[in-house]
Amino acid sequence: MPFEILPDDHLVDPKVQCDDCEAVCCRLTVVVMPDDIVPRHLTEHTPEGLEVMARDEDGWCVAVDRMQMCCSIYSQRPSICRTFTMGSGFCRAERLSYSKRYDDIPHALL
Repeated sequence: MPFEILPDDHLVDPKVQCDDCEAVCCRLTVVVMPDDIVPRHLTEHTPEGLEVMARDEDGWCVAVDRMQMCCSIYSQRPSICRTFTMGSGFCRAERLSYSKRYDDIPHALL
C-alpha cells in the first residue's frame, strides 16, 4: 500500500501503544533519504536504486532490537520513521491491514 495521508491522520488514538502491537511499522519498507544520518551498514539498495533500511530474514527492519522491542538507532532513525506517529491514522490503518491479513492466526502467535 503506498503511503497516503489519511483524513484523520492528525488524530492520535491514545489507546494505541507500540507495546501491544506486532511491530507492523518495523516491517514496512523504509526509504532512506539523502539527509538521513542512518548508519549505512544497515541499509541496502532496491533493484530500482532506492536506498532502504535492510531487513532480516523475517522481514523486520535490521535496526529493531527484538529483545527489547525498540529501535536500536532511535536518535538516528530515518526521517520517514520520525513522521510515523504511534496511534495516527496511518498507524491504525497499517495495523488493521496487517490484522486482516493474519486474522486466522491467534494474535498471541504473531
